[in-house]
Amino acid sequence: MTKLSEDKIIKIFQTKLGNKKFISEDVETFTLGKTKIIAKIDTMVESTDIPKKMKLSDAARKSVIACVSDFAAKGVKPEYGIISINLPKRISRVKIDNIANGFKKACKEYGISIIGGDTNAGKEIVFNVCIFGNSNNIVTRKGSKKDDLIFVTGPFGYTSIGLNILLNNKKEKNNFVKKSIKSVINPKPKLSFGLKNKKYFSSSMDSSDGLSTTLNEMAKQSGKKFIVDQMPSNKDLEDYVKKKNLNLNSIIFNGGEEYEFVFTVPVKYRKNIIKNAKLLKTPIIEIGYVTSGKGVFLKNNNKNIIVKDLGWKHFK
Repeated sequence: MTKLSEDKIIKIFQTKLGNKKFISEDVETFTLGKTKIIAKIDTMVESTDIPKKMKLSDAARKSVIACVSDFAAKGVKPEYGIISINLPKRISRVKIDNIANGFKKACKEYGISIIGGDTNAGKEIVFNVCIFGNSNNIVTRKGSKKDDLIFVTGPFGYTSIGLNILLNNKKEKNNFVKKSIKSVINPKPKLSFGLKNKKYFSSSMDSSDGLSTTLNEMAKQSGKKFIVDQMPSNKDLEDYVKKKNLNLNSIIFNGGEEYEFVFTVPVKYRKNIIKNAKLLKTPIIEIGYVTSGKGVFLKNNNKNIIVKDLGWKHFK
């Protein structure tokens, strides 16, 4: 039997459901009457998405945050949510309370009202969260133009290290390790920054599947070449990677789970973006620029090294 990739499985459903002109985007849009609805759904599965050392309250919060991150990239305020949960039959009251508290915390942080949902019994915990908002327009993945600047909303790499420590039960304890684990357990999408600067973005995309995936998808949809000439990393991460003899490029580009977003802006808006980032205390990093051509390349010692799409893929 041929093993199907995530992309092939999605294409089968698109064909069967009659959506042959589907263009991949962070959120879905549709119109009810005169109102344009923005929606996003995300699934978190205990066995594949929740490390054993992660509290259920943090996992529940993160399942909502995953949707909020996409809204941040599109410059849209999330307003309502529906939550479907699958729970083992013998789950304790304490665990139920922790899950509910996690959902409540995320919704309070980002001003979301939960209006309903569904519960089911099964072998493991599964959270399905769908978030809704409304907007006349979103920032797409495909709008970048030649000479646009490429930014990210924060440093990359900590989640890759943190997730590895959690999954392999490593017993390292220092400030860097705590910072890395916190980046996995308690991500904070830059929603306020996305809402305030939406008008300046030419394109934007959530980065949770990995920076290499995000950059390649944006470059492909825009029909442009993306050049990265500044790594979005901090010195403490670079020191840790060097000490452990790890591959910095792989950690930065292919780790995933950051819940930051990548955006492009025309050069004329650079000062506006930097000013608003300081006001909102958002640590944006200018990592490169857009030019004619195809693909994503890392500029290193005047050589362009291709950045392949090696981010997270289900069914690998």
